[in-house]
Amino acid sequence: MTRPTTSDRSVGAKEAEEGFVRSLGLFDSVMVVVGAMIGSGIFLVSADMSRILGSASWVLVAWGIAALLTVAAALSYGELAAMMPRAGGQYVYLREAFSPLAGFLYGWTLFTVIQTGTAAAVCVGFARYAGLWVPGISEETYLIAPTHLTQTYAVSLSTTQLLAIAVIVLLTWINTRGIEYGRLIQNVFTTGKVGALVALIALGLGMGWNSDAVASNFGDPWNVRNAVDLAPGVNATDGVGLLLALAVAQVGALFAADAWNNITFTAGEVRNPRRNIPLSLAAGTGIVMLLFLLANLSYFTTLPLEGVQQAPADRVAAATLESILPGLGGVVSAALVFYILTVAGIFRLRRTKPDEPRPYRALGYPYVPGLYLLAATAILLTLFVYRASTTWPGMAIVALGVPVYFVAVRFGRPADTVSAGSVATDVYSLRPSEKP
Repeated sequence: MTRPTTSDRSVGAKEAEEGFVRSLGLFDSVMVVVGAMIGSGIFLVSADMSRILGSASWVLVAWGIAALLTVAAALSYGELAAMMPRAGGQYVYLREAFSPLAGFLYGWTLFTVIQTGTAAAVCVGFARYAGLWVPGISEETYLIAPTHLTQTYAVSLSTTQLLAIAVIVLLTWINTRGIEYGRLIQNVFTTGKVGALVALIALGLGMGWNSDAVASNFGDPWNVRNAVDLAPGVNATDGVGLLLALAVAQVGALFAADAWNNITFTAGEVRNPRRNIPLSLAAGTGIVMLLFLLANLSYFTTLPLEGVQQAPADRVAAATLESILPGLGGVVSAALVFYILTVAGIFRLRRTKPDEPRPYRALGYPYVPGLYLLAATAILLTLFVYRASTTWPGMAIVALGVPVYFVAVRFGRPADTVSAGSVATDVYSLRPSEKP
C-alpha cells in the first residue's frame, strides 16, 4: 500500500482538527453533484429559452453549449480539487491563486446572492409545481401585496413564496443533522429526482411522440419564429442577433445546471478526495447534462414550439405530461464571474506553483479551460448589455464585499483567514466597546 505523502497527512490533520469526518465515497460524491444540479430549473427554463431563440433546434443547440461549458469547467476544476482537497472549495482556490480578497469576495457573493439566490429560485420553482396539486398555493394569492421598489423589483409575500421559505427552512434543518443523515437524504432524493427525469424523458420520447409537433419543430429546423426582441430590433432572426440570443439563453441553461461545484465545498468530508472529487465532477456533470438534453428533446417531440413558449407559468414539464397523460400534469452573472476567475486560477497556479503536487491535471489544458474562459466571458459581456437590470445588481453585491473585507481585516483578523462566514460571526460577536 502506498504511504500517504506529507501533503496528504497535513491535509488530513487539518480536516481532523476542524472536525470533519471523511465518510463520503465516490457514489456519494457523484450524488452530491447530480443532486445539486437537478432542480426545478430544468422543468421551467426551456419556456423562456424558446421565446428568446424561436426555434426548437436552436434551444437544443443552446443546451449543447451549456453542456460543453459545464463539463469543461468541471474538468478544469478537477485539477484544483485534487491539488487542494480541503473544505471551502472555490473559496480556497481563489484565495491561493489570486489573493485573500478574491477568496473573500467569492465567499461574500456566495453568501449574499449566488447560493442564497439559487436556493430561493429553485424553491420557488418547486412551489410553482406544488400549486398544480394544492390550489391555494399561487403566485397570485398574496399575504402581503406587492410594493414596488423599482419597475423590476417588488417586495411581496405570496403563498408560493411562503412555501418556498418553508422548504428552505426544512432543508437547512436537515443539513444540521450531520453527515450520515445528510448523505442518506441526499442519496435517496437524488435517486428519486434522476428516476423522475428519466421517466419524463421516456414518456416524452415514447408515449408522447407527436408527429405533428415533430414536423412543426424540426421540419424546418433552423427557422426562427415568434422570437422576442432582446432590444429594439435585435432578435434571433439574423446572424448577429442569433449569436446574442444564444448567449442570453445561457442564463436559463446555466442556472438549471448550476451548483455542480458544491462537492468542492465538502472536500473535507470526502474519502480519497484527490481521486474522488475530480471523478465525481466529471461523471456527475456528464450524466446530468445528457439528461437535460434528452429532457428538452422530449419536450419538443411532444409539444409544438408555441406550446413550450406559452406553457402556463413556464411549467414546460407539466405541459408535456398534460399532453401525454391528461389530468396528471397541471441570479447567474455573479456566479459566472467567479467560475471564470477560478478557471483562470489554473493558469496562474501553473506559473506561481509549478511544483505543487497535481494528482489530476485538467484534461485538454490549456485548450479546454481556455475555450471555457473565452465563451463564458463572451456570455457575461452579452448579459451586461442585454440583461442589464438583473446583471448589474449582482455586480454591485460583489463590489459591496470589498469594504466589508477591509473592515474585517481592520478588526485584526489575518487576511488569509477572512471568509464570509467568519465575518458574520465577528459582526455578531462584537461588544459595544469593540465597535469602531
